[in-house]
Amino acid sequence: MKKGVNKANLGKYSRREFIIASAVTGVSIAVLGCSKSKEDGPGETPKTDDNFHLTGVVIPKSIAIQLSADFSLQGKGFAVGDKISFTPLFDGKAVVIDVKSVTEGACLLRMPSSFVWGSYRISVTRGEKNMTLGDTKIEMDIPDKTGMTVKGMVYATGVGLAGVIVSDGIEVTRTDENGIYYLPSKKTKDFVFVSIPGGYEVNTSNGILPVFYKHFELGSNAAEAISFELKAVDNDKHVVLALGDMHLANRNNDVSQFQNGFLRDAAQSITQYRNEGYKVYGLTLGDMTWDAYWYSNKYSFSEYLDLVKNMGLPVFHTMGNHDNDPYINSDWPAESAFRKSLGPTYYSFNLGKVHYIVLDNIQYVNMGGAQGTVGSRNYNAVIVAEQIAWLKKDLAMIADKSTPIVIAMHIQLNNSPKLSGGNETSTYRLNNGAELVGVLDGFTDVNLITGHTHVCYAYENNNNIMEHNSGAICATWWWTGKSGYAGNHISKDGAPGGYGVWKFNGKSYQWRYKSIGYKEEYQFRAYDLNKVHITAAKFAPNSTDAALKPYAGEYANVNSNNEILVNVWGYDKRWTIEMFENNAPLTVNRIEVLDPLHIVSYEALRLNAAAEPTEDFVTGKTAHMFKAKASNATNPILIKVTDRFGNVYLETMNRPKDFILSMS
Repeated sequence: MKKGVNKANLGKYSRREFIIASAVTGVSIAVLGCSKSKEDGPGETPKTDDNFHLTGVVIPKSIAIQLSADFSLQGKGFAVGDKISFTPLFDGKAVVIDVKSVTEGACLLRMPSSFVWGSYRISVTRGEKNMTLGDTKIEMDIPDKTGMTVKGMVYATGVGLAGVIVSDGIEVTRTDENGIYYLPSKKTKDFVFVSIPGGYEVNTSNGILPVFYKHFELGSNAAEAISFELKAVDNDKHVVLALGDMHLANRNNDVSQFQNGFLRDAAQSITQYRNEGYKVYGLTLGDMTWDAYWYSNKYSFSEYLDLVKNMGLPVFHTMGNHDNDPYINSDWPAESAFRKSLGPTYYSFNLGKVHYIVLDNIQYVNMGGAQGTVGSRNYNAVIVAEQIAWLKKDLAMIADKSTPIVIAMHIQLNNSPKLSGGNETSTYRLNNGAELVGVLDGFTDVNLITGHTHVCYAYENNNNIMEHNSGAICATWWWTGKSGYAGNHISKDGAPGGYGVWKFNGKSYQWRYKSIGYKEEYQFRAYDLNKVHITAAKFAPNSTDAALKPYAGEYANVNSNNEILVNVWGYDKRWTIEMFENNAPLTVNRIEVLDPLHIVSYEALRLNAAAEPTEDFVTGKTAHMFKAKASNATNPILIKVTDRFGNVYLETMNRPKDFILSMS
């Protein structure tokens, strides 16, 4: 039997070939008892004129049919000779079918064997008059199998795709050569989802949500058909924007900062990358919302989605600890709002030649939570056993262990690196971090992108896994950019608020941190420590040096040592940091210290407002700091930072360099 041409290593099987192979008979399939719902097509009685009078027409959201068979379209007023047009909502030509016969409540059509599955707009023509009836998805009527509770097809332009992964979060299977799959699902996880293959996309809802999943509609023992329609694209060359910790809560001027800062910056980035020939996608890292304010500020997923719906790109979502319902004290029920609004909390997909996995590593406990009562919002940082089992099955489907794997999860695998004797060290933050690393054994190219910390760091704990803790869009929970505060947007390690940019071309890729409001080349900030002296008089005039000194640390003292401090937030061990005075190299040491600009941007200004700085928000020591000593206080210093990909970032520091809130 002749097969379709392979694309992206996926077998294809045409509808005509499938009908021949399956010996479909001319059984009549009628659309019966279809009640109108928000998910159906128009459903209303179409508008009438002198030549048309149709009533009771119902176009369901999906119709399962057999080809070369009769199909009954419900409605009164059809006439023999009416032409029913099926116009593809994507690509392709309309199929026009003459009404074969009519009854009091329906018209009968013979579906041609060449008809292809997909989304259509149905209309009727009589003479010169035309009327649109509604939109629907027409899919194949797939036979049941014993023990299988979910069945369906994965297809594009009416052609079934072989080898596509489909899962319910427990079971994992592949489509057969015809694009058909079966799952023995117990339907405990709300969804069935397709792991979108490379070279394809799905439709989006709400402007940004990829519809790669569908809700179960029938009981656990009932067989139901759930199919997925894909669109062929070339996404071997693609960009992923890694969007960490937004913490939108309608406080601290967060919405206006988000709109005027991040959304504007992201729009410019998206345009730039598309002009460079990339397909562009978003991938959040969790904490889009802030559970503590869901109810008091009336700000949750619907408000978030309304804010981002015009970004103009598909955005895949990761579950964060603050994305749970704070009234509920059990993990699965607390995630219900996330699932209803954004989809599964763990899943996989492919873009080009890269396999992406999104994990939910929060087990929400929320002691004291009850209806009307926000609990303690505590949680365990763990990937539960059921999800680990699914992950093993998903990875088992990948034969080529050199396939690039990108895993997104909210809580980091490793803690922020420390320096011990000049060496970088870390420990697991994830309770079962060693188990996750073990599951990934054998894969040679794994990157983890994480959030949660609101700082930037990269850490390689072995040769095949590298973690990228990718900062926060909200920086210090929107505090430093709040009206009346520092007027900047800075995180507690000194990194600007921003997001990760991952550029892929086949299996080759690069990444870089993008600071909101700055060019891509902005990768460090340099301080002339002779000018860094943090006092209440200068930075918190309504407070005192006694109150400020515990936060200012060493910067509370005058420094006349002619030292230069450089904060390189994207640093990893393959970067080089160099400083030159009069063309002569200076000795550069990596150190672990506080960032002084964050101290004066957050702690000092909270004290100045007669408020105590929140412990989780105060400046923390970071190991992406580098210090050198110049010979005097005035010589210019050339700072040269080279990343692992050979990109060079330069600054000539003309000294003295002022230490001010607006410095870059």
